[in-house]
Amino acid sequence: MRDKFGLDFRIVDSSLMRDLRRRRGIHVNPWAHFPRLITSIDFLKRERPLRLFRETLPAPGEPIYPRKYDLLIVDEAHNCAPSGVGRYAADSLRTQALRVLVHYEIPWNPNRMEQRNGRVDRHGQKADKVLVYHFVGKGYEASGGRKSPVSSLEADLEFLMRVALKIETIREDLGKVGTVIAEQVEEAMLGRRTTLNTEKAEKDAEPIRKMLKFERDLQKQVQALMEQYRETRKELRLSPENIRRVVEVGLSLAGQPPLIPAKTQDGQPCFQLPPLKGSWAACAEGLEHPHTKEIRPITFDEAVSKGRDDIVLVHLNHRLPQMCLRLLRAEVWAEKGRSKLQRVTARVVPNDLLDIPAVIAHARLVVIGGDSYRLHEELIAAGGYIRDQKWGGRLNVGQMEKVLDGATANEPSPTVKTKLLQLYPSLTSPLISALEARVRDRVDGLHKKLTERAEKEAKDITSILTELKKSIEAELKDPAYIQPTLFATEEQERFERNRDAMRARAREIPEEIERETAAIRARFADPQARMFPVAVTFLVPEKMAGGK
Repeated sequence: MRDKFGLDFRIVDSSLMRDLRRRRGIHVNPWAHFPRLITSIDFLKRERPLRLFRETLPAPGEPIYPRKYDLLIVDEAHNCAPSGVGRYAADSLRTQALRVLVHYEIPWNPNRMEQRNGRVDRHGQKADKVLVYHFVGKGYEASGGRKSPVSSLEADLEFLMRVALKIETIREDLGKVGTVIAEQVEEAMLGRRTTLNTEKAEKDAEPIRKMLKFERDLQKQVQALMEQYRETRKELRLSPENIRRVVEVGLSLAGQPPLIPAKTQDGQPCFQLPPLKGSWAACAEGLEHPHTKEIRPITFDEAVSKGRDDIVLVHLNHRLPQMCLRLLRAEVWAEKGRSKLQRVTARVVPNDLLDIPAVIAHARLVVIGGDSYRLHEELIAAGGYIRDQKWGGRLNVGQMEKVLDGATANEPSPTVKTKLLQLYPSLTSPLISALEARVRDRVDGLHKKLTERAEKEAKDITSILTELKKSIEAELKDPAYIQPTLFATEEQERFERNRDAMRARAREIPEEIERETAAIRARFADPQARMFPVAVTFLVPEKMAGGK
């Protein structure tokens, strides 16, 4: 650029970012250090460079001109979109930007043509319609398009047109068929062939096509399970902050030293696990780096640990949260006088969220079905205002969640806490009534969900057993399974017993389907709710927390 146009550009890449961080600090923005920049789209689409790039863009309402810098984004000409899969392909800037593809020439190898189409017409494409063009013979449209007779088109372009149409019909698998088509295209261009024949190759590719369809269906199931997982985390409030608080309380109750706040090299918050005593020492297993042997810090946020091995994610199934949860459960249900955990607490709430004191009860809701099978379990809360030292009306769900989320770690004065405890006996009855009303509302809301679960489980078990029956029958009909009569008598008898057992198993499956589906529906029939009060929280506005 300097030699041809007299303009000085700087290339923004990983080397430049490392150099800038050493000279100007780790928070330097590489897009704001020079007025003319060059980068590649592969580098720009990375998470950190893209985030820093967006920080330099004009904010809403801010004028676009004069520009802060000029940026030239380069890419390889043949690489109009990446060939990756999954999230890499879905998040591709090029995939989202391109929606029209013109084949200037049709390659002899159809795999190349399909690769071109697949890099634009793919998962993650934002456009409603993707347009793919290629050249055809002069008389194509006049002759009726795809239904035109062979003799009405120019020979070479017509043959290539047939190739393009064939690719559209067999695009699930071009591994074997593509080679056959490429050979026939070459023969046609040399005048040795006038027709395209791929029947044998397509038949050979049929098992692969079925496998690919199974993989696509499996991907859809994985995505659905991931969405269900995220929704469950939201419902159960399994946030990193809540898991951290559980660990902090558990360590305190066990008499262990607290977590030590720390930061990673790039400034992300984390914690150092202190030396733990007794059986708790096993919680440190796995913190040692397998190569450097350094003890790594821990985090409760998967976003912090994603894509790196210098920090350990303490998830809900990790030994540390599991031991803390077991301890908390034991303390909650311990006998009076033996528990180290108090079931009543008081917290201060900002004045803009609460004008008068409120009391909220927390309970464990368990829904059981037939044979006392546990269908659902969750924590619920219900409460109301304290007005003129008596019950002042119920809080709705939205109000309750708002004040609980806004509660601080501060406690009101001892005088206020004493007054609240004196009022508690008069609040017990309406508080229990509020919890029971909340249980009824929640069970009514769960009825449709439990019905859908019952139907899904019945459908799943039916599908599994039906597929098993088909597999057994197909195995029995397979010519390869018809054994020759060269076995010894004992081996032949064993073979016949195995075959008879398979036939008997296939005959039993329809009855088993009826039995299993009936058991599932009986399990979900007539669900009963059980409610176990756990704790009480008093919420006091800041203006009343001092007790004056």
